[in-house]
Formats: sequence, structure tokens, C-alpha cells
Amino acid sequence: MASPALNPAAAPAKDGCSASSCGAGGAQVVQLPEHIRKKVQNHPCYSEDAHHYFARMHVAVAPACNIQCHYCNRKYDCANESRPGVVSELLTPEQAVKKTLAVAAKIPQMSVLGIAGPGDPLANPQRTFATFRMLSEHAPDIKLCVSTNGLALPESVDELSQANIDHVTITINTVDADIGAEIYPWVFWKNRRVKGRQGAQILIDQQQKGLEMLVERGILVKINSVMIPGINDAHLAEVSRIVKAKGAFLHNVMPLIAEAEHGTFYGVMGQRGPTPDELMELQERCSGDMNMMRHCRQCRADAVGLLGEDRGAEFTLDKIDAMAIDYSAAMAMRRQVQEGLLAQLEEKRLSQAGPGNCGVPVGTRPALMAVATSGQGLINQHFGHAKEFQIYQASPEGVKFVSHRKTDQYCSGDVSCGEAETALAQTIRALKGCEAVLCSKVGYEPWEMLEQAGIAPNGEHAMESIEAAVMAVYLEMYQGGKLAAQQTRPARAQA
Repeated sequence: MASPALNPAAAPAKDGCSASSCGAGGAQVVQLPEHIRKKVQNHPCYSEDAHHYFARMHVAVAPACNIQCHYCNRKYDCANESRPGVVSELLTPEQAVKKTLAVAAKIPQMSVLGIAGPGDPLANPQRTFATFRMLSEHAPDIKLCVSTNGLALPESVDELSQANIDHVTITINTVDADIGAEIYPWVFWKNRRVKGRQGAQILIDQQQKGLEMLVERGILVKINSVMIPGINDAHLAEVSRIVKAKGAFLHNVMPLIAEAEHGTFYGVMGQRGPTPDELMELQERCSGDMNMMRHCRQCRADAVGLLGEDRGAEFTLDKIDAMAIDYSAAMAMRRQVQEGLLAQLEEKRLSQAGPGNCGVPVGTRPALMAVATSGQGLINQHFGHAKEFQIYQASPEGVKFVSHRKTDQYCSGDVSCGEAETALAQTIRALKGCEAVLCSKVGYEPWEMLEQAGIAPNGEHAMESIEAAVMAVYLEMYQGGKLAAQQTRPARAQA
């Protein structure tokens, strides 16, 4: 098994300050209490820094659900959809353990195993906890996580604690039953279906009780909330305030996915999702002193790999059966790889611990930049090969990750010129609001179209640290007079 590079060279930013002198990046983890930081430092779903280095996987062992959400449609064998509730293979606990061990051997940076569906794990307690028990025995180095709607959470907390579950995610979309009635048509409670406001109130009460019980036992809790414009968007800041007061340490506000082809109630009825600007504005309103998760990819229930990629097709049951794996050697390699990655993360964290003078005066307006990366915290991907772009905001205070935007690959190699042009136009639309895009390389055609759209293409910082490169470009923008006044950007080309 080939070992991934553990120490990629990150050259200093050209003609700019380093990330360390700007207090850039990783702010969320630095702000956490030390005992929490150590628990999440290699958890890609809980640590913004770790998601560049460590991989995760979900095993689909929980088919049943005890509530209905207007934004959910659980599907099976949907290889081309990437969203929660979708799987290609439903697994037994034994199959899930077999798959986990194979992934751990082939992807040594995989540090986390989660059960998130395709239904609700705690509505399938026998299957869920059987999986956790076997994994605790056979793969004790892998962190175990569960995501739940919270309806059955209070009665499961003791078993979660006994199963060495350190991290639980609860999806809480509202603490108001009237709003809840617009999101959840029913819940299945005590062997009967309870509809409307009454059902929503039962769910809210159970979620809040479960949250309190988890915190009492020292289990870290992340809250997921789906932003639904016109339904709960004005209410989620209150949700954030309440869950923080009760001990949740991280809040993940996600955009509604409501394309009609997915077959959800909201999709069929035309409920729109939020724009990137609306999502970012709400995340800022929710933040305050509450840590916000901004790197969520709303993964499938059988996702495998780094966030932003899905290698699940490599690990179907038939392919696992054909694999020849030396598990003893693979586990030794896992330790070596993960120790190297943690050392890199610690070095990065320490180098970015203190603010300094970036050469850009306080009060200068911030700028958004898009980055093409395949991981390791580096600018290491061709513009045309990117399936998503990570969006960073640079300001005199430093650099922070704010979101990611998915897109179609421009250079897919199997489309006609007309289709490629359409994909390029869609990519440029997805980058609306960004003033620069940083990548390892960019072709002539996209370069021209990006400039026409008011987005400066930049291939000068290949293989550099993202934060250092973003700040270097920001400094160049300031020195070039592009940041002296409030944003007065050229009219955007119609894509």
C-alpha cells in the first residue's frame, strides 16, 4: 500500500506576509478549550483545520426513520447524488465493520466512522449499537460518531456513553413548534404518528433533553440546522443562542437542498434554498461567541474520503471481497500517517497563534477569494479539475474559511465543447462575489471569462499554504489600490 506524502512542502507566500503574522486560519480550533481541541484535532467534521488532512466515512446501517422532514427523501442506489439520506448499499453491522476495516487499511488518514442514516441511527438502535460494539473491538483507534434527529436521543444517551461515543450531532432546525409544524409533517412517537404542532413540540422537547444529557456526560455535541428561507431563517440565531447556552460547542448552519428532481416535498413545492450570500450572512448572525462550522459538505450516508470527495465507489462489498489486505501492516501505516498529519497540524496551529502586522490598515474592506484544493491545506488543484471551491475571506485581521461552493468540473474530458462552455459558465456563476480565484493552473479560456466576470485568476501560488497565499493576494490587492474604497467592482459578465 502506497503511503501518502506526510510533509508536503509549503513554500512561503510570494511578496506577502506569512499566515502566521496575520493570525490566519484555524481560529475555530485555537479558540476551543484545550481538552476539547485535543478531542477534535483529527476529526474532519468537527475541526476546520483537520478537514484538510483527515478523512471520514459513514456506514449505512440505519434504514428506518422516526420522523418525516419536508426536505428529506431517503434513496437507495443513487450513485450520482451527493446529499444526506442517499446510499448505494445498505449494510448489516457485520458488513459495515468489514467495510470500515478495508477503508482504514486503504485510506490511512481516515480517522472517523459515523452512522448518519440513511434513516435515523437511534431509530435503529440494535443495528447501530451492534456496529459500534464491533468497531470498538476491531478498530479502537477510529473515532465513533452518530448523527440523529434527537427524537429517541434521551433513551439512548446511556448506551452512547457506554459505547465510547465522544461526538454526537443533533439536527435542530427550530425551537418553536409553530415553525416545526412547517418542517415536520409528523413524528412517530410511542407507537403512533403525531402530526403538526403537537408532533413538532415532542421532537423539540426530546432534542433539548437529549442535548442536556449528553453535555452532562461530557460528550461533545454539534448542532446541525438546515436554513430554509422564509421558514426558519429568521429564527436560527435564537436556536444558536439556546443550544450554546445548553453546552453545544459547534453549530453547523447548512443550506436547504431542494431540487425538484430529488423528490422532496420542498423540492416539488418549489421551496428555494438560500443563496451563498444569505447563508454567509445568517452564519455571521448565529456566530457571536458560538463556534460555527462552515466546511460541512452535507455528505451522503455512505460517504468515504476527505470532505469534498467521495470514494465510496471504490469500496463496494464486491470490491472489498476482492481486496488482498495485510491488516497488520496497514494498521502500522495508519499510526505513522496520522502521527505525521497531527504533527503538521500542531506546527500550523502554533505558527498561527498570534496576530501581527499584515501591511493592510485596519478598516480596509475584506475580500472573498475562491481556492481550488485537493487537500493538505494547499493550493494544489487545476481550476478545470475542481468539483468545488473553498471560499476564504481576507481582512486586516487575517484569513478565515467561510464556505465552499460545489460546481461541475470544467475539464472533465468527456464532454463536447458546447457542454464544456456551459460548465465553465456555471462555475463562474458559482464564484459570484469572489474577487480572485487561486489554483495551481488555469487555462486561457477560463482566464478570460473569469476576468470578464470581475474575478482575478491567480496561478502564482501553487503548492503554497492556502491562508498564506490568500493573505499575500489580499496584500497585493491593497498595494494595487483595489481595496482603498468600498467595493466598486466591474459589472459582472452575464454567464
